[in-house]
Amino acid sequence: MKIIVIGNGMVGQKFCEKLVAQKIAGLELTVFGEETLPAYDRVHLSEYFAGKTVQDLCMKPMSWYAENGVDLRLGDPVTHVERAQKTVTSFEGTQFAYDYLVFATGSAAFVPQISGVDKHGVFVYRTIEDLNLIWRHAKIAKSAVVIGGGLLGLEAAKAMLDLGITQTHVVEFAPRLMPRQIDDGGSHVLTEKLKALGITTHIQKNTAVILGNETITGLMFTDGSILSTDMLVISAGIKPRDELAKKAGLPIGHRGGIIVNDRMQTSDPSVFAIGECAVHEGAVYGLVAPGYEMAEVVVHQLSGGAKQFSGFDMSTKLKLIGIDVASFGDPFITDEETRSIVYHDNHKGIYKRINVSSDGSKLLGGILVGDAEAYNKLQQICVNQLTIPHAPSDLIVTPGNASNDAGNFELPAGALICSCEGVKKQAIEDAVVQNGCESFDAVKKCTGAGSGCGGCTPMVKDIINATLKKQGKVVRNVICEHFAYSRQELFDIIKIKNLHTFDAVLDALGTGDGCEICRPAISSILASLWNDLVIKKESATSQDTNDRFLANIQKGGTYSVVPRIPGGEITPDKLIVIGTVAKKYNLYTKITGGQRIDLFGAHLNDLPLIWEELIAAGFESGHAYGKALRTVKSCVGSTWCRFGLHDSVSFAVRVENRYKGLRAPHKIKSAVSGCIRECAEAQSKDFGIIATEKGWNLYVCGNGGSKPQHALLLAADIDSETCIRYIDRFLMFYIKTADPLTRTATWLNKMEGGIDYLRNVVVHDSLGMAAELEAQMQTLVDHYECEWKKAVETPELRKRFTHFINAPEVRDPTIVFEPLRAQKKAAEW
Repeated sequence: MKIIVIGNGMVGQKFCEKLVAQKIAGLELTVFGEETLPAYDRVHLSEYFAGKTVQDLCMKPMSWYAENGVDLRLGDPVTHVERAQKTVTSFEGTQFAYDYLVFATGSAAFVPQISGVDKHGVFVYRTIEDLNLIWRHAKIAKSAVVIGGGLLGLEAAKAMLDLGITQTHVVEFAPRLMPRQIDDGGSHVLTEKLKALGITTHIQKNTAVILGNETITGLMFTDGSILSTDMLVISAGIKPRDELAKKAGLPIGHRGGIIVNDRMQTSDPSVFAIGECAVHEGAVYGLVAPGYEMAEVVVHQLSGGAKQFSGFDMSTKLKLIGIDVASFGDPFITDEETRSIVYHDNHKGIYKRINVSSDGSKLLGGILVGDAEAYNKLQQICVNQLTIPHAPSDLIVTPGNASNDAGNFELPAGALICSCEGVKKQAIEDAVVQNGCESFDAVKKCTGAGSGCGGCTPMVKDIINATLKKQGKVVRNVICEHFAYSRQELFDIIKIKNLHTFDAVLDALGTGDGCEICRPAISSILASLWNDLVIKKESATSQDTNDRFLANIQKGGTYSVVPRIPGGEITPDKLIVIGTVAKKYNLYTKITGGQRIDLFGAHLNDLPLIWEELIAAGFESGHAYGKALRTVKSCVGSTWCRFGLHDSVSFAVRVENRYKGLRAPHKIKSAVSGCIRECAEAQSKDFGIIATEKGWNLYVCGNGGSKPQHALLLAADIDSETCIRYIDRFLMFYIKTADPLTRTATWLNKMEGGIDYLRNVVVHDSLGMAAELEAQMQTLVDHYECEWKKAVETPELRKRFTHFINAPEVRDPTIVFEPLRAQKKAAEW
């Protein structure tokens, strides 16, 4: 069987994977790709600007094609199809015969007919080559405009931010952003969130002319208004790549696309079309999941199966620029038999709408913006027509109902869990019961569930756990495949066995060589237990890059330097030292939100020299690179402020000096406010302290991330010593019990009993371990030493910070600098 695939995009690649898995005897599979790169992940294309390489994005290495007998021809697109002779001719003039032909030509960027669209500085956002062109131009651009406020347009806007272009605009012709996914209310919330990020939106704008001579200088709209810019990215939609099929005489839809039936066949039974180039029942699907389903259908047809394509649920969940956006079912339905329930929290920027039947028994669709945690559950309820609560508003309003836990509601066996790979609930359960797959990674490898966009991962894990429980097996939250223990269990066992290195822990408790999950987690545990230096030789290879070099690596390959400034209090002499060092080493400086001064652009080999000067002036490591205490922010308090009740600066300095260097499952931030006016924003921190007439109020478990939340009151009107004791207990309890990379807010949200239980443990000592927690914290405090001081004073450790052992003074030649607002900034590479 000779099969030719035209197109090596995501859908074409998935077709090849599924077909190869059938192990058809005598199969000859040839794939023609227009680009010179093998198939790569276009869904996560924007991550190319955030540091991912082409190799990271490629779906399969080149070796995969050879190993599986796939003849991949890159940079050699098919230019002619002769259906009568069943042959194709490539750009290089080579002719190939086929038994079956599969069009997987995908789509191209839709470019509106605007005068001046061919000017320099105008780009589309579709391929790696497009991104490289954008990247190069962005180095000289101060502002950028994206035409298109849909999924692709907002992804392009995110890319502009990743490239450091702070003046970014989005122009949308429709009266709202993402018009196919969300309504006016959701669009308003999304617009405000974009504004907070520095992205300005312009809706109901139609571009008439692109201004400038050879290079773009701005846009003129049909209403006569002008928007100045020196860079334009057009991401206004897609158009099916159907020109080759049309040339071959295949029927094309009136809006483009190769017409196919339920078997994905064209008018020619030997020719199929899948993905964004195909039009089925008048619809072109612009998501990858329907394309994968189409690929599965064709594989069934070629291997004797009977599977057909009957349309696809277009429910989607995305994280656009760090903002959750989702829609499911019919998000816009407004007929007389429907009732809509809307929850809008303008303060937190959350918008939720669900559409239910008039009798309140069925969920018909919905929209989620700002908080899409409940998406998987709501989408499954909608698709499978499950019974909803008597008060439907509980689905989006009542705390605790956002869980995706599959045990909270019974899904039918045929429920589609992973739309990317077409994996149903029954397949996941069978993988657990019949194939012995008892972990997410094992089920993922067996079924493919979760290997696409990853949005179904929480539900897949819940189904695995629910299935194991039905079998009477204990479900354990193990850290990874190399350790049969949770983080909490490892913490206790490592302490009891007095283990001090990763190798000792692995030998005593684990198997294999460890991985990128368990190595940093165990290194964190060791640091939290013994306060040993993370840069010791036996620990170094277990650390993240930031910890290995005691600095955050930045774009361009340089590093940041962040000296600790307890409570934000600093002397003039120390300020002068920071300025002197910044000028000497050509560093970019910025005041942080935590009242410190960041110095960016340091070369690796300069780091010890910089810190040597800072330490000599009395500075210490700020631990901005570690999963540790970062800052304790403060207002000026009673020392200067006429409203201040207590000396918040002195208390903040005391708190920061006590917990500096404390290693934890995630970073920790704190603040001390001198009165209820909250100038230090203490209620947004992992633990925050606010002065009252009678003492201090202690708040815990508030922090940022994808879903920021305020801290909750743990204790009121306590004195300073009591406050310190409670913080000791709180932090040690968090360190001992939280999962790796879990912020305090998430830790509390998952804690049974919530803040009441935590208060009983910390304040009322319900577990009888208060004294132990305090003693453990005091041990860590007593053993603190500045990591950078140790690094600069130890010759063996200093060797780590050289690019070339035989030429330690040579700087990385690939790093260059360019002006940025009168300072220097590392150029993007």
